[in-house]
Amino acid sequence: MGMSVTISAATEADAEQILKLQYLCYQSEAQLYGDYSIEPLTQSLDSVRAELARGSVLVARLGDEVVASVRGTVDADGTARINKLIVHPRMQRHGLGGRLLAAIESDLAGPGTAKRYQLFTGHRSEHNLRLYRKHGYAQVSQQRVDDRLTLVTLAKDAEAGAFATSA
Repeated sequence: MGMSVTISAATEADAEQILKLQYLCYQSEAQLYGDYSIEPLTQSLDSVRAELARGSVLVARLGDEVVASVRGTVDADGTARINKLIVHPRMQRHGLGGRLLAAIESDLAGPGTAKRYQLFTGHRSEHNLRLYRKHGYAQVSQQRVDDRLTLVTLAKDAEAGAFATSA
């Protein structure tokens, strides 16, 4: 009988596994944009620990192994910022990213908390863009970072599902 993947809140003990998984997962993004100096590849263990202490961090486990993770915080204006959604390459394309996205939205929701969800990805990251659109996110802005990268920001309303944008 195979093991099932469970999603739970991350603990400080998970920080090192999260950082190693993040390093593995962001290799393809770095290659896609020709930039290996991106923050997820240069982030320190202390910085990951600080994120664990100040926001919501979820992990997906297969047995004792962390195979996916996502982080989120809610700003004073009610915007839940979701970031660093990562899934081990061998676990991708099985719905785990969508499960984690739904779990972090649920974790950040509640009375007086998230009014809208917002996240971003690079313009060439088609798998990410497809996943976010499938889960009700719509593009709200683009920011050109340099010749190689344009960040695409997507959002949705916490109540209604899709975020209303002005065309």
